[in-house]
This record gives sequence, C-alpha cells and structure tokens, in this order.
Amino acid sequence: MIRIAPLLVVLTLAACSRNTPAAATSQETAAATPASTQATSAAPATPAAPTDAPPAAAPVPAQLPEVVARVNGEAISKAELEAAVGELVARAGRPLPPEQRDSVFRGVLDDLIGLRLLKSEGAARKIVVPEAEIDARIAGLKSQFPSEAAFTQMLTARGMTLAKLRSEARDSMQVDTLLRSQLKDATITPEQVTAFYNENPSDFQQGERVRASHILIGVPEGADPATKQLAFAKAAEVLGQVKAGGDFAALAKQHSSDPGSAPAGGDLGFFERGQMVGPFEQAAFSLAPSQTSEIVESPFGYHIIKVAEKQAARTVPIAEVRAQIQEFLQSQSRQQQAQAFVQSLRAKGKIEVLI
Repeated sequence: MIRIAPLLVVLTLAACSRNTPAAATSQETAAATPASTQATSAAPATPAAPTDAPPAAAPVPAQLPEVVARVNGEAISKAELEAAVGELVARAGRPLPPEQRDSVFRGVLDDLIGLRLLKSEGAARKIVVPEAEIDARIAGLKSQFPSEAAFTQMLTARGMTLAKLRSEARDSMQVDTLLRSQLKDATITPEQVTAFYNENPSDFQQGERVRASHILIGVPEGADPATKQLAFAKAAEVLGQVKAGGDFAALAKQHSSDPGSAPAGGDLGFFERGQMVGPFEQAAFSLAPSQTSEIVESPFGYHIIKVAEKQAARTVPIAEVRAQIQEFLQSQSRQQQAQAFVQSLRAKGKIEVLI
C-alpha cells in the first residue's frame, strides 16, 4: 500500500476530518460521513511525512474536572473534550488503547485550545461569514445523505440540532477565512519532489489491490430476522437481474443504499487488503476481473460485488505521484505556517490547562 496518511492540520479539531490542507474544519464534516461509506470506500493516497516518536504525554486523570482548560477566560469543558475524543475514536473504528489515552486526550485538548484561539482571533478581527455561504455548506452536508430524514437522524444521534450545526459551520468558516489570510503557498521545485520520493521509498510500496463496484442492500444494525429476510430477498432479486445481463452500474444507481458509491454506479475505486470489512474483502479478492459475486453478507447488509480490475503489488513510479507529493509538500508548508500562527496567538493569550 502507498502509506499515504491524511495531512494533519494542527488547527483542525481532532474529531474532524483531517484531509483538508490548511483549513480548519468542524464536527459537521465528520458527522456527515455515513458509516456504510466509511467501511466500503478506499481513502485517497497522500504522502506521509516521516515523524520521530513523540515524547511521552503527561498523565491525564481518570476522572476529569468539569472544566479542563480556559482560553482567555473561556472554558473548555470536560464534555467538549470527551465528545471530541469520542468522535475521533469512532472514526478510527477501534477502541482507544489504554497506553495511548494520555497522548490522545492531550493532543485533542491542544487542538481544542488552538481552535478556540483562532475563533477568538477571527471574532476580534470582525470576520463575517455571509449567511448564503453557510446555507451552501449545510446544503452540501445534506447532499451526502440519501434523504432529509437520514440527515435529521444523524443530527439526533449526535445530540445536535440544526441551529448548533449552523453555528459550528459559521465558526469553522470564520476560522477558514482567517487562516487563508495568513497562509501562503510555497514554491515546490521538481528537485524537492524527487528528493522526497527517493528519501521515503516505503511510502510508495503498493500491495495487491482490486477495483470493484458493489450494490448494497442495507440492513439496519440490530434488525430482526424478518427485516433481514426481506433485504436478502431484494438482494437476490437484484442479483438475478445482474445475472440476466442487467447493467450493473444502472442497477447500483437504482438499488444500492451506499450513498458514497451508488451515484457512481457502485464504483469503489481501488482498495487493498485491510481497507474493507472482512467478508467483503474476502469476496472481492477472490473474484477475477469482470466476475460478479454471489450475495455477500457484512455488518452493513447484503452486497453484490463486481470486480473490474486487479493489480499485483508494485513500487509506484514517481510519475504517478509527483502531483500528490507536490501538494503534500505545499500542505506541509501551510501546516508549519499554521503552527507558527497559533503559537503567536498562544504567546499573547492566557491559557490555563487544568488537567
């Protein structure tokens, strides 16, 4: 696999999606990604910078106080910190290892402090976000869900109202505007790109991978046997249409309940082992190109999988990743500028860490 991790923007809330260079985002971004899409889509590749092991974090008490920090007199609550950590853990898809608790809590708190400083600075500079732009942001989030009801259900599940989401979007966009005024694009030379490629050979080793499409007949978590039986019957009906020569992409657009891939005819792009849930991965890698699976059950429901292409393990040539490396190095520069900007805000602010 090309070990390409999302770029960590120091100012982005830890619970947020961290793959947008030089822009702080807010919780609505993370909240708007349906779980079925996360489990069945491959992440885009972006070069990962080499890092040294961080120093051990100071212990975090098992019982947190109600207020964990203050930034210029404004409290960061225990609930806010725990919610941010919880969202981060949920997106990771695995429990937080006990040995990582101190570093994760401290890292998330540091991000919250940085975000609070940026929000304060944006307010002090009287940065105003037009209501029309906030409307567009909310509309974009809604479009990621199959229906208005599904979007509302997401908000309810996260204990969030539309008004609160709108407020967070306004804060996020105000911070975006502030950062754009401070961060400048670096000039990256072809020699720098080549040097990065040569100095990080392990980042460009790609394992065996497959490109596949699927049709997902979703089953709600904890569904009763009757509901599962109905979903299986529908999957069997769709599979029958596929076997009779039906257009797979058209059937995916019509029947698949995966909002991330259905509009693209079920296409998931390329993915490697370890990126999909077990039964899905096992079936996909066992198929030959142009071959279609029988019905495959996963925690998300019933899948019909069609493989388009398979690739053997290889070293990705620089020509294929030159543009990605250039963007990564530019983003790395913006991140460094962002860190320096937040440090300047810290220097003139009053920060109290209470844990």
